[in-house]
This record gives sequence, C-alpha cells and structure tokens, in this order.
Amino acid sequence: MRVLKGIIVLMTGILIISCQEKETSITNPKDYQIYLKEQDNKIAKEARKKLQFWNAKIKEDSLQITALAPSAAAYTELFQSTGDIKYLKLAEKVLTKSAQIAAIGKSGHLLALAHNYISQHRFREAKEAAQGAYLLKTNTKASEMVLFDISMELGEYENAQKYLERIADQSDYNFLIRLAKWNDYKGNLDATIRNMEKAKQIAESSKKEGLLLWSYTNLADYYGHAGRIKESYNHYLKALAIDPSNAYAKKGIAWIIYSYEKKPVEALTILDAIIANNQSPDYFLLKAEIAEFQKENITKKINLRRYEQAVKDEQYGSMYNSHTAILLAEEYQNFDQALEIAEQEIENRPTPQSYDLKAHILNLKGDHKQALAIAEKHILRKTFEPEANYHIAEIYKANDMKDAIAPIKEDLLGSGYELGPIIFRKIQGL
Repeated sequence: MRVLKGIIVLMTGILIISCQEKETSITNPKDYQIYLKEQDNKIAKEARKKLQFWNAKIKEDSLQITALAPSAAAYTELFQSTGDIKYLKLAEKVLTKSAQIAAIGKSGHLLALAHNYISQHRFREAKEAAQGAYLLKTNTKASEMVLFDISMELGEYENAQKYLERIADQSDYNFLIRLAKWNDYKGNLDATIRNMEKAKQIAESSKKEGLLLWSYTNLADYYGHAGRIKESYNHYLKALAIDPSNAYAKKGIAWIIYSYEKKPVEALTILDAIIANNQSPDYFLLKAEIAEFQKENITKKINLRRYEQAVKDEQYGSMYNSHTAILLAEEYQNFDQALEIAEQEIENRPTPQSYDLKAHILNLKGDHKQALAIAEKHILRKTFEPEANYHIAEIYKANDMKDAIAPIKEDLLGSGYELGPIIFRKIQGL
C-alpha cells in the first residue's frame, strides 16, 4: 500500500509539473526561427535605394526642397531598421535644412523635425519645432497630435488632454492610438487595449504596413501588461510576418521566453540574432539581466561593458540617460554621477518617471528620507508604472513603513511578467 501510495503521489506530482509546463509554454521556435536566420533587411535595403535616388536629386536640384523630405524619411527608416544612430543624426541634418528653406509645406518639415527630436529625447526642442508648425495654421490637426505626444513626454498632462480633446475622432487611427496612450497613463489598461484594438481594425482595413506594424507591436505590449501572453506573442508574430527584420517584435518574443517561460538560453539566441543586425545598445542590458538570472556574473559584466562602450558615442546624447544612471547606481554605487544624470533627466522631462529615477538612486545611496519626500510629492498616485511602484515599496521598506508596503506588494505580485524574474524575487522579499 505504501508503495502504491508513493506511486500515486509521484504520478500526481508529475501531472502537476506537466500541467504547469503546458501553462507556461506559449512560444514555439518553429514560429519564429525563420526570422532569426541571417537575411537581407528588406526595409533597410529599400531605404538605401530611396536614399541613393533622392540624394542624387539633391545634388542636381538647386532648390533641393522636393528631395530633402524623402531623403530624411529614408534616413529615419534606416535608423529604425538598423539601430544605427548616425542615420537619425543625418535625418536631423536634412530636416533642419528643409525646415529652414521650405516656403510651402513648412509645417510638415517642422513636424518631421519634431518627431526626430522626440526619437533623440530632445523634447524641449521638439516642442519648439511643433509649436512653430502650429503657429503657421496650415496643418493644425497634425500639429496638435505631435504636441500631444510631446506634452506626454514632458509630463505636461493638462496640455496633453487639451490637445487630445481637440483631435477627438473615434474613426481616426491617429486619435485612437493617442487615446490608448492617454488611458495607459491614467492606469486604465482595459480602455487602452480597447482603443488600440479599434486602431488595429482601421490599420488592417487600410493595409498600410507602417500602421499595421505599429498596431501589432503596441498591442502586443499592452496584451503583455494585461497578462494576455499568448495574444501578445501572436501579435509579435504578426509584425514579423510583415517585417521579418523587426527587432522590436523579436525582442518582445525574447522577453516572453525569458520572463514568462523562464528559458534564458532560448531568449539569448533571439537577442544574439537581433544584435547581429541591429546596433541599439539596450540589447546588451537585457543580455546582462538574463546573465544575472543565470548567475553568470562574468557574462553579465561583459554585456554591461559592451553597453557602456556603445553609449560612449556622443551622437546618442541623452537617449540612454536613465539606463546609464541606473547602471551607475545599482552596479557601481557611483551615486553622485548617477544623481547628476537624474537631475538632467528631470530638467529634460519632468515626468513621474524622471523623479522616480532620482528617488530610487537616493534610496540606494542611503538618503531614505529625501527619497521618500520625492516619492510622495512627485511619484505617488501620479504614475501606474510597476517599476515606479516597486521603487516606492523599496523606499517604504527603507523608511520602516511596513503597513504602506502591503497594498503595493499585492499589486506588484501581479506584475511579475512585466518586471522580470529578478525584480519579482525582490518583490517577494519585501
């Protein structure tokens, strides 16, 4: 009987483990491996062809303006598909010139320049360019859309709401994606997804690849936040079916495999395939995080060093300020330099996230009271981002405010996928 009972217990255990494996097995390498093989980046290839054509026109055409805008668009496509910062800077150079010399359609050139500045995290310059376009009164709705985007980045939420109300149109794709972003900021994830799904329907009706890619990747992100991992995965695959070189979608799948399925080796395989064709420094940070999860300290240090070498390029400007500040504070305990960068970020974009960066660094430094004061004034109830809430919980813990931790911890335990397994372990220890 004891032997039989033992077999039953063993079989029950195997069944439970089997069910758990099934529940956490979302991805299938057969779905995405075709996109990891070394292949021509079709979007980059096409962008280079366009660039060659339009740059030749610029040399021949003394007015140049008709060729400048498509040339800048090709540079921007190259940046988006390769991650090479030089293309974003070249686009800026061309757009600056076109905005200066354009007599007709000047607002469009200014708005394109504003978008470029947003990509570079130069938000105040972006605002100046967009306001210049708005004052021309020739492209008002497009100007208000860009001003909404910039207001959100600058933490000017009252202004953002005003611009959103002005462009309101439930049948307009560009309005719906911004309404989704607004609801995400307000912490209403259901409304965020609902509006993004409406936008996706419009994109699918239009059959425009750019709109489809934006819809699928953003909806995949939101589904992930909502714990709808299978739907998130499927939408990243939809994006890759359109653009096999799409690094953002591949990274999304890598995150699912690492954070949800806990398969770090397979996630690294995807990241290595991305890095072979994309120069964005942040992939090294994710590789370092996965190495920490694997307890591979040397590999972690190698990837952190590769990130540091990459962001030394002055062309990046302030694009990676937050990542670098956290690295300096958490890995090297270089709190003073990290705080300098945090202050720059607050000056550049005084959002709850920028104040969270400063409060987190101060807490790590041991200035727990100052961190608490910043959290209560600038972060608490002003953002619903799980990372910021985790930092608030850590600040409460450092200030021996145990009762305040409990409700935050309960919410954070439901954000384990989004925050990743390393932070989730820390949440459990709060």
